[in-house]
Amino acid sequence: MSGVSHQFSGNQALNGLDIAVPWGKVTVLLGPNGAGKTTAFRAITGALEPESGTIRTLGLDPVSDGQALRRRCGVVSAKPALYDRLSGRDNLLFAAELYGLGRRVGDRITEVATRFGIVDAIDNLVGGYSTGMKTRLALARSVLHHPELVLFDEPTSGLDPESAQAVLALIKEMTNEGSTVVMCTHLLAEAEGLADHVVMMEAGSAVVAGSPTSLTSQFWPHPVVEVEAEDPRVLDRIAQWQGIISYDRKSVVAHLEIESLDLVPELIASLVRDGARITRVDPHRPTLEDLYFTIRRHGLPQARDAVERSQPADHGLMPIGSPAASSAEDSPLAPAVP
Repeated sequence: MSGVSHQFSGNQALNGLDIAVPWGKVTVLLGPNGAGKTTAFRAITGALEPESGTIRTLGLDPVSDGQALRRRCGVVSAKPALYDRLSGRDNLLFAAELYGLGRRVGDRITEVATRFGIVDAIDNLVGGYSTGMKTRLALARSVLHHPELVLFDEPTSGLDPESAQAVLALIKEMTNEGSTVVMCTHLLAEAEGLADHVVMMEAGSAVVAGSPTSLTSQFWPHPVVEVEAEDPRVLDRIAQWQGIISYDRKSVVAHLEIESLDLVPELIASLVRDGARITRVDPHRPTLEDLYFTIRRHGLPQARDAVERSQPADHGLMPIGSPAASSAEDSPLAPAVP
């Protein structure tokens, strides 16, 4: 996806959006409500034709080749459409026919229902399913035809914490089986530990993109350690030590930016030899939440410039729509469930 823009009634939903994803990994689109994540999903699958820009998904044009593309994709929207008056099994059978799988898919239905934890309720009417069970059914439907690319729009919306964690674990498993997953969320903690690649969006644009490790290392290029002592004043002499890049103490907590964590053992040993009573030593491990709010504090243009100046070329990235994606053989499956 390159330079994609679109408006709704004068509101800029996408604004020169560029996205590339690593093949066989989990890419997470992060951003506040209104950042353009859902609109980007609609453009990727051909449900929306943007006003400008170029999109190639699995090597196909989502608009002109939409039918062929949807045979190779699985989609779970924020509010998936299911037939409440049909059983879970009948919902999946209907989807199988639309995918061109026919009705001899009993084993596959049992397989996906088991995988997503709904096999015991597969013959019950969907109208009696909980929100979590409906989400699991939608997930099962999305992978029924072994898609190459799976897109999830807020897949844990409305779920209890246990169901949300189970769904996220299942999403991660998909990449172990060769699928490429693109997921959008505004929950920073949800993406932590799940994302191989992160795209942070704001006002229809991609602010920064890369692996969580590479992005955090650009804003925290040196290790940060917090140290506390019974008498915090004894820590102030650390500021003059070799290998200390910066030192700041607020109240009882000293924040150190150091050249290497290898310096910490000797640093603490030296303080103890001098009589300091250390009560806490805590290396700081930046999270996606830290990254998100650091970028917001920097300002979006400054954050983008900082990353572009320091970001090495990414390898193994495939734009959603790059010709490299078309290397997989075309599937003979029929269109996906609307």
